[in-house]
Amino acid sequence: MSSLAEGHPGHSGPVRGRPRSEAVERAIVEGVVKLLEEGVPLAELSIERIARTAGVGKATIYRRWRGKEELFVEVIRSAEPPDPALPGTSMRDDLVVLLETLRQRGLVSRSSAILHNVHAQMKSSPKIWEAYHNLVIAPRRRLGMEVLLRGQLNGELRTDVDVELLNDIFVGPMLLRAVMRPDAPLHDGLSEEIVDTLLQGLRPVSSPSVSSTTP
Repeated sequence: MSSLAEGHPGHSGPVRGRPRSEAVERAIVEGVVKLLEEGVPLAELSIERIARTAGVGKATIYRRWRGKEELFVEVIRSAEPPDPALPGTSMRDDLVVLLETLRQRGLVSRSSAILHNVHAQMKSSPKIWEAYHNLVIAPRRRLGMEVLLRGQLNGELRTDVDVELLNDIFVGPMLLRAVMRPDAPLHDGLSEEIVDTLLQGLRPVSSPSVSSTTP
């Protein structure tokens, strides 16, 4: 379990009172994981039960997360690869990094029974899914669209295509393999293959000089 990073979208602002303790946060997250490993469904995980397992008070949890939905999102994020820093060298390089992170998350989900189980349960809980969408999915989508917009401004990408649609087109193949086709390969180099294949048809086309000939 990776240590929790401060300042990611799961945290809603500065915490009043005593300084944050990574050890306490880690104990709380590991308490949730312990209960999940024991087969306790997400719906039956109360803040009181989590606090008792982690050896902390309920107020300690509420100082860090507004409710169990945000805490569950933290558990998922702590098991996934961290969001990357984009190189910023080109739109193509940034897109490859974004897709590579998605590929790595797919590999982790396939190898982690707990994470796979949590994802499955999360989809049946509207509140947890809404929290995950707002804190994780939406910021990642915005980042992808920002990369594409910069590509249009820099002349790396056609300007006549909607960036929201383009984002889905780039992410779609990797997401399909990672989530809906567990038997499909997530091999090294797949991110580059997807990005380069799509960019071949999405780069601006310079008008060729046409010499008029008399037939």
